[in-house]
Order: sequence, then structure tokens, then C-alpha cells
Amino acid sequence: MLVNELMTESLLTVNEHDTLVRTRELMLAHRVRHMPVVDGENRFIGLVTQRDLLAAAMSPLLPVAIDELETLETAVTVGEVMNRDIVAVDENTDLAEAAQILLDHKFGCLPVLHDGYLTGILTEADFVKLVIDLVGRKEE
Repeated sequence: MLVNELMTESLLTVNEHDTLVRTRELMLAHRVRHMPVVDGENRFIGLVTQRDLLAAAMSPLLPVAIDELETLETAVTVGEVMNRDIVAVDENTDLAEAAQILLDHKFGCLPVLHDGYLTGILTEADFVKLVIDLVGRKEE
């Protein structure tokens, strides 16, 4: 089985100029923990996670009051907090290999690319759904 058979293709993305407020609102509204960052041509350039947003908000270098935090978050962009050094896989990668990468590195997701363009994302939840499906078939 290949990554493109399990990955999620309908993706929410942000660009590096989006604010942390907008990104957090999208993540909350759509119940996602990882948000791929793409350029204007849908080329993958990084990833921002809930942890990145939390770290930016709780930084000891930013001694601000709670009421000032939202103002600060509107000024900080995704590009300032995103991770650019992200492991990604090709859509034709073997699913077992992708699963091993997730396990070995303790990643929550793997962006899926084709020639540098984002085509999907593979998450821990995708594997849980696969296991549920396989167990259900076995019980039938």
C-alpha cells in the first residue's frame, strides 16, 4: 500500500505571511494540530503545529500581559514560528516506510509531496482509521 492511498488530500494550508491568530482560529475550527505552510504556488515550505503556536504565546522572552497577547499574535507571522526543516515523503512512498518514519522520529504527521508540491498529509489518525478498518474486516 502506498502513502497516496491513505493520505488526506483535502488540506487546510497557511502561508508564511498569515498571522498566528488566523492560524490558531483555523486549527481550532477544523480540529487539526498541524498546518502545512505553502507558498503562492502550493509548494511546501514548512509546517506549523499547535505546539509552535503555544511556544510562541508562552515564550519567556515575551513578558506580556494576557490582554496584550492577542495584539502580539496579530503581529507575529507563521513564517516567524514555523518549522522549515521538515521530513516529508513522496506520495508513492510505501506506507510501511512512512509509518516507520513517524515512529522513529515521533512525528504527528508527514507532509506528502510530489515534485516539491504539497499533495496531502499523513497523520497518526490516518493509521488509526486504517487499523479500525482492517480489524472490522477481520471480524466480518
